[in-house]
Amino acid sequence: MVMKIIPRKSTERGNADHSWLRSFHTFSFASYQDDKHEQFGALRVINEDRVEPRTGFGTHGHREFEIFSYVVSGELEHRDSMGNMEVLKRGDVQLTSAGTGIRHSEKAHGPTQVHFLQIWTQPWKNGLAPKYFTRHFTDEEKKDKWAHVVAPTTSPSVIPEREGAGPAPVQSPVSLYATLLSPSTSLAHTFPSTSAAGEAAAASASAQRKAYMHVVQTSGYNPKAANGASVKISAEGAELVLREGDGAYIYGEAGRDLSVENVGDRVAEVLLFDVE
Repeated sequence: MVMKIIPRKSTERGNADHSWLRSFHTFSFASYQDDKHEQFGALRVINEDRVEPRTGFGTHGHREFEIFSYVVSGELEHRDSMGNMEVLKRGDVQLTSAGTGIRHSEKAHGPTQVHFLQIWTQPWKNGLAPKYFTRHFTDEEKKDKWAHVVAPTTSPSVIPEREGAGPAPVQSPVSLYATLLSPSTSLAHTFPSTSAAGEAAAASASAQRKAYMHVVQTSGYNPKAANGASVKISAEGAELVLREGDGAYIYGEAGRDLSVENVGDRVAEVLLFDVE
């Protein structure tokens, strides 16, 4: 299989400006509907949200989704029907396994705007008991290397505790990696040789792998042509340059490598999802 990289430009994402909330939608969400971008494997939602101080999402319900928040800047206050109340800061990853149903609220805490990515994945089965996890990753842990911030519960690196080291456990065949990539620096990523269930890729169909890459819009809210940090994805002759807010669908094979290089003049915050 030839590696393929398909751009998902920032300007093509759904965009909602509600004054208190400014949000970009990679996939169909709320009033933004695009049948060409419904989901990617188990990855169903990537919303890049900015919530103004002392406002936010009031109490509402979810079920049968894995929902995690990746905080870029500011502080995010989370409350839920499981009795959790927490203020999340930069570097924090909070994961709610909604399972049979939860209710929660998410609001900007304090006097500054909160910028975070809300990500939903589909669980590998319905009817799971709701659970809650938080993890923290420093900028140093992400500097010029991949920090593994979310992993399937079947992964040997996962510790199934509410708070702890290592990636947050997700009940989906999805892994999330994050890096803060310096200018003129490259990182490689190898498509996994086993599935989330731990099965080796044998037949050609099962050896196919997918990934999604997103460059966080750290330079500020921008609904126009992407600017800011700039990275180049390379994979077996295929290349694509992404700016802040841009993303890419990547198709490859188990065991093959892709490379991401910072070709700009500032640090790039990059998220990479391995999906099935």
